Amino acid sequence: MLKVDKNIEKIVNEEEQTLKDIFNKIDEQTLKNSKKVLDSFHKYNLSYNDLYGSNGYGYNDIGRDKIDSIFANIFNTESGLVRNQLISGSHAITITLQALLRPNDTLLSITGTPYDTLHEVIGIKDNNSSLISYGIKYKQIDLVDNDFDYESIKNELKNDIKVIHIQRSRGYSIRDSICIDKLEKVITFIKSINKNIIIFVDNCYCEFVEDLSPTEVGADIMVGSLIKNLGAGIATNGAYIVGKKSSVDLCADRLTVPGEGREVGPSFDANRMFLLGLYFSPSVVSSSLKTSILTSKVLERLNYKVSPKYNENRCDIVQLIYFDNEDEIIKYAHGIQSSGPIDSYVKPIPSDMPGYDNKIIMASPSFTSGSSIELSADAPLRKPYVLYQQGSLSYEYGKLALINTLSQMNE
Repeated sequence: MLKVDKNIEKIVNEEEQTLKDIFNKIDEQTLKNSKKVLDSFHKYNLSYNDLYGSNGYGYNDIGRDKIDSIFANIFNTESGLVRNQLISGSHAITITLQALLRPNDTLLSITGTPYDTLHEVIGIKDNNSSLISYGIKYKQIDLVDNDFDYESIKNELKNDIKVIHIQRSRGYSIRDSICIDKLEKVITFIKSINKNIIIFVDNCYCEFVEDLSPTEVGADIMVGSLIKNLGAGIATNGAYIVGKKSSVDLCADRLTVPGEGREVGPSFDANRMFLLGLYFSPSVVSSSLKTSILTSKVLERLNYKVSPKYNENRCDIVQLIYFDNEDEIIKYAHGIQSSGPIDSYVKPIPSDMPGYDNKIIMASPSFTSGSSIELSADAPLRKPYVLYQQGSLSYEYGKLALINTLSQMNE
């Protein structure tokens, strides 16, 4: 049973009333995004037969091919690749980098060190299958005051750079996420110096949060996970890659077989869940944003440090909460776990996870393992003690989870 401390419930209800104008703006954005999805379905004459998938080699999978076109259209790109064979956002990033880069090419990250799971992909942490092990060079430029270091970028572009990597969301760092206005400015800057550089954007957690996507402001290729925003808790795996046709074709060849590319790869039962997830995605992203904003507002009143604050511009669905020690993080994670529909009786414990150097505490009482569009909370147990909360399939469940978690914290 959920715990309800009457004082906590009163605080949550009071703070909720102050958020009506912000929530109304989110509703307006949700309507725009819903129209964008529905218009794309109509453009490609989506039919009931397209919901059925293929097996074997996956030849002539009309539904799968329409999904590629629908995703490409939503993000205003030439081509899309949406596959259940892409197991995660990190896998989609890996396939893209391996497809675009060759020995002696240079990859430049301009948002500092990428997310932990990419360290061995790139070779920041030694791995015999990394990009660096295949003779690909890697450089990075850190952000300065939560913005791009234009002078360092300009100097680095004097060298032979093949691909620029931009990670919009924070990962397990505490810097701000990259909103579309900053992204557009830096892309315009880079292209004015060298229009041939491939700009690659990790868009995880950011879909449908703002009016525009990176590919609409000049990015050449972009990826994201389908157990985050665009899967709406319905897609149980998968990821997408969208962008220029020449680049996406290379990714398809790298994922399957050169020369066969996107023509192979059975969808099995993925078509229906990808399309239904995409259909519900604007609404679910809206619920997730509202849950994060309410959490931020309430916790700030309770004297916790949070980022973003409730009234700050948001680029993704992630909410940071600062704690004094790891015991508080663990207790909050227990509260989130006990607020969900699955394994609510389980108390998560910090443990080692593949791709991470620190022990991770992860609360994910979800229908899909690891889904972060369903309400979840996770943190590396290291200083500063910061927990990353995201998701909620409905605002009502998110509100209940906040009341339950804070009631437990208050015991």
